[in-house]
Amino acid sequence: MKRLSNQQLSALPAAVKRPSYDRCQLTPGIVHIGVGAFHRAHQAVYLDELFNQGIGHDWGLVGLGLLEHDKTMVDALSPQDFLYTVVEQDVRGNVARVVGSMIDFVHAPSDQHKAMNLLCDPRIRIVSMTIAEGGYNIDQSTGKFLTSHPTIQQEAQSATPRSVFGYVVGALAERRKRGIAPFTVLSCDNLVHNGRVAARSFCTFAEMRDPELAEWMRSSVAFPNTMVDRITPVTTPETKVLAAEMLGAEDRWPVVCESFKQWVIEDTFCNGRPALEKVGVRMTSDVTPYEVMKIRLLNGGHVAIGYLGYLCGFEHIFEIMSDSDFQKFINKFWNDEVTRHVGEVPGVDLVEYKRSLFERFSNPSIRDQTLRICSDGSNKLPKFLLPTIREALQKDAPIKLMSLVVASWMRFMNGTDDKGQPIPINDPRADSIQPIAKRGSESPTELLKVEEVFGDLGANEKFAAEVGVALRDLYQLGARQTVKKYIA
Repeated sequence: MKRLSNQQLSALPAAVKRPSYDRCQLTPGIVHIGVGAFHRAHQAVYLDELFNQGIGHDWGLVGLGLLEHDKTMVDALSPQDFLYTVVEQDVRGNVARVVGSMIDFVHAPSDQHKAMNLLCDPRIRIVSMTIAEGGYNIDQSTGKFLTSHPTIQQEAQSATPRSVFGYVVGALAERRKRGIAPFTVLSCDNLVHNGRVAARSFCTFAEMRDPELAEWMRSSVAFPNTMVDRITPVTTPETKVLAAEMLGAEDRWPVVCESFKQWVIEDTFCNGRPALEKVGVRMTSDVTPYEVMKIRLLNGGHVAIGYLGYLCGFEHIFEIMSDSDFQKFINKFWNDEVTRHVGEVPGVDLVEYKRSLFERFSNPSIRDQTLRICSDGSNKLPKFLLPTIREALQKDAPIKLMSLVVASWMRFMNGTDDKGQPIPINDPRADSIQPIAKRGSESPTELLKVEEVFGDLGANEKFAAEVGVALRDLYQLGARQTVKKYIA
């Protein structure tokens, strides 16, 4: 079987969507840091759709990998001319498209000079990123950039970039020195006010190096807030087989995702932008209502069913959603406790939005692994759930189900499910949190003192009491019977 490439585009089956534009006419305009499945199924697809309209060919994407393991993707996509397949799946069937918006991919650890030259190229006017919730080096309890981190301290005093902070701030400093206009820093991560978070992180790092540079960045560099949404499971061997069957060609790193996608961007750029509104992106002066809606209902909903579902033995999210107890649980979680803290969202009917979420979570074609949803919980809880609990406590509103979700994370971090099977935990704080979860067992007291996760929320007596009751139920009754008790 021949491999996907520019040469193979014309030979693809008629049902496969492909670039209608001449890829040779694309020139670089955006560098994206953190090229993973989500970026390739989301931002890159929007740009591909824009280019298909004959618009914005000076906004070609260049991937930038800062981690050693990013070379695996570079090696997979480079022989394919950076083409790859996105397979959209829903109950109506599968639709394959070949995306051509990425024109190059630079691996920084292999060539730091090339990476820095790329970021200093005047044609690059946006540097976007998906570096995960924990990638911004923010203290969850204070919201401040962790300047005391040893790696950050070392990099701030070195001229050699290693992290996203060293590369971005170093490039902005060089552009300022050469009189080149700065690029917009566009966060595409699941954080409320992700632009503000990015500004705080990068400007604080810059201040550690040069206060004048930091001041210039605050006044000259744009950090728009964004809301991004598309459920994108990890690529599996089965994904590759599916893509090959649909293409009649080999793709070493395809992506599978749902058909739904959404992108809301604060229209604040310092050096131009592509006309993304022409392909369905909502440009607005205030992203906040959309951020809150998505993070509290979608991401919070995923967390709500993820840990409980995994403890019950469900491997995939759609399997959890096929269970009548969990159907009742997620609706009760949304309707009784969370929605009141979302507020009005311009142009959105929240009842319809929750219905669509229910359908998206239930999509059997998207075999989203429960374990993926459960990863990185110590970073996800403070962003997706705990702010809603804080607001509920201030308003004396119910927190019973949300407290159960917190307790389910604590039970999960113990490291075994309800059948005694070991849990492969993927969490940056696992080494410090898991021993506490094992030692404390049915009591949440010590875990609630982990300030990096709970801040001062752990000291709230009502919250601690609710979590304590839920955690004891999970250990004594098991996750299944606890869910039944809480929906009764």
